[in-house]
Amino acid sequence: MPPLTNSERMDRLERDLIQMRIHYERFFNGAPGADLPSVERERTRIGHELRKLRNANLNGVEESFRLASLEARFASYSELFGRRVRKLEEGDGVAGQREAESSPDAQGGLVVGDRVEDSTVEALFRRLHREAGSRPRFDLASFRTYLERQLTTIRSKTGCDRVEFRVAEEDGKLKLKARPLRSAPPSA
Repeated sequence: MPPLTNSERMDRLERDLIQMRIHYERFFNGAPGADLPSVERERTRIGHELRKLRNANLNGVEESFRLASLEARFASYSELFGRRVRKLEEGDGVAGQREAESSPDAQGGLVVGDRVEDSTVEALFRRLHREAGSRPRFDLASFRTYLERQLTTIRSKTGCDRVEFRVAEEDGKLKLKARPLRSAPPSA
């Protein structure tokens, strides 16, 4: 069997990252058979494979960008899950929706209520520009102003309580996405 090409290795890593996220979520949700050591071994293995690819001879800008995107996603998941594990170890209860909403995960989504927090602005800005390796077309203050205008516009058009901003990849480009969220009606 011939060795895998870099593209095939990245395809496999992409699938592995999805599985890693699923395994972590199963662990945090208390699914039977989901244990932290096996999930951590998987994370370590993926980290090693990413380092091997970084040292490989990549064929062009497309492969370099794709690898950078995989590394960014891996770093984002590792940071989020590390925070959630520490929270569990410190006895702060089960990490759930409240923690996920407040974490600075630009790819998974950041929920904004009445005002845009500094950590939200920085996480989205960093994901859009620095992690993609592109030169920012605007500064952090301008980006904050843009997000605040978007928040106001979306809330006035939809009547929503909160807006979820996330960075998504479409056609090889990173784009800012927004989704209105409504709070559940109070129970009687």
